[in-house]
Amino acid sequence: MEAAGGTARRPAGLGLLVLLYSSLLLNVFFFAHHFVSPSHLLGAAGDCDCGLSWALQAAREAEAVAATDCSGHGHVFLDGIAAEDGRPGCECNHCFGGPDCSLRTPNCTADADSGDPLFLEPYWIRHAAAGAVVVSGWHRLSYRTTNGLFQSVELENQIRRLHRAVGNAVVDDKHLVFGAGSMQLINALVYALSPEANAASPPALVVATAPYYPAYRIQTAMFDGREYKWGGTTSVWANALRNSTGSLIEFVTSPNNPDALLHKPVLGASAAAIVDHAYYWPHFTHIPEPADEDVMMFTMSKPSGHAGSRLGWALIRDENVAKRAKEYVQSSIMGASRDTQLRMLGIVKVMLANLHGEEDIFTFGHNVMRARWRRLNAVVSRSRRISLQKIPPQYCTYFKRIREPSPAYAWVKCEREEDDDCSEALLKANIITRTGVSNEAGSRYTRISLLKSDDDFDVLMERVTDLVNAEKYEAPGSSSM
Repeated sequence: MEAAGGTARRPAGLGLLVLLYSSLLLNVFFFAHHFVSPSHLLGAAGDCDCGLSWALQAAREAEAVAATDCSGHGHVFLDGIAAEDGRPGCECNHCFGGPDCSLRTPNCTADADSGDPLFLEPYWIRHAAAGAVVVSGWHRLSYRTTNGLFQSVELENQIRRLHRAVGNAVVDDKHLVFGAGSMQLINALVYALSPEANAASPPALVVATAPYYPAYRIQTAMFDGREYKWGGTTSVWANALRNSTGSLIEFVTSPNNPDALLHKPVLGASAAAIVDHAYYWPHFTHIPEPADEDVMMFTMSKPSGHAGSRLGWALIRDENVAKRAKEYVQSSIMGASRDTQLRMLGIVKVMLANLHGEEDIFTFGHNVMRARWRRLNAVVSRSRRISLQKIPPQYCTYFKRIREPSPAYAWVKCEREEDDDCSEALLKANIITRTGVSNEAGSRYTRISLLKSDDDFDVLMERVTDLVNAEKYEAPGSSSM
């Protein structure tokens, strides 16, 4: 009886197990259907359409381009020049060539002129998925965006969040104006602070302290009109009484381009100040406190590295000044590109999501730039021919510690009397730089960019090392090589 009873209970137990496993499988199916994103499914099965249509084709094209091997010395871009097979080929870094960028150019000249922020490229390669944006063909066909505006309200909100989180600017009492990079905002802000065109007052004089960013002078002269004109350096005006019938607009760059030093307005209440904080981010400088000037200018090219997207913004306290700046942007380009605003919205969200974590972009950027500054300093410290600006370690509120310097540029001075044109002296050593003449600092100074790719920096270090090592053969009493 006992055996018979045991045999009779087995089918019931087996049926219970089957029911339990079936329930589990159904739960897994419904969980995957409702909660696993199509992008995850695509990653698990590359040929699965997973309910995607046009987005799948766009993703496959982008993935194929990104996966193309250029030997680590170049990239393929979707908008690159197509070869005979219809596909774009590798675009090689400076000093590299060949179909796959594997050929190094012998004795290549180091190009340290441009401020291209390619040092952040490895970060975004690492975050390719999070930073990617797929856009439909009908995305934002209109001139305007949400609520008939030219600016994305959500991007404004995220940029304000970024400033608060980093602690580099006070934003709560400021109006935010987008432009096509800081280049457009330079003139938009000068226009906004200048007297009305039909006013009886003379044009405003735009000034800056040397060494200054040359675009201030170039832009002002290019758009020279009734409202304003270039007035030279602040040294002309600092010890003179302000012209009672005119006005002054002072550009202040902090950290300064080219010498990376933090600056304040020189003319004080005698002038309206436009403070360019393009480099006021933790990977370039220490942040002692949030900036709180009346007119401040930023650009996405420096915190994230997306220079080609051309997005800049101004934080403006006065409503009327902000209105005039916005009118300038709308009249000239109908507002910043909607595609750019969408892409930068995704980029800023990635930056915010990783602040103070292992993938913090400012920690990554500071580590790269600090290492480059250390390497350059170590070589130049052996030289009697050239010297660099002095930047002490300082406390940073973002990192909550003393941070070592990590400037975007090296401001080089040629110490020898015969090297009166420093840019030309370095060019003879196969190093392309940007002469200090353009900054009104004189020809004895020149700027070296530290922002470019790892390949660019490695070539730069080779040429600088050659230059410094050659000094021992030029010293009195030594043999000539």
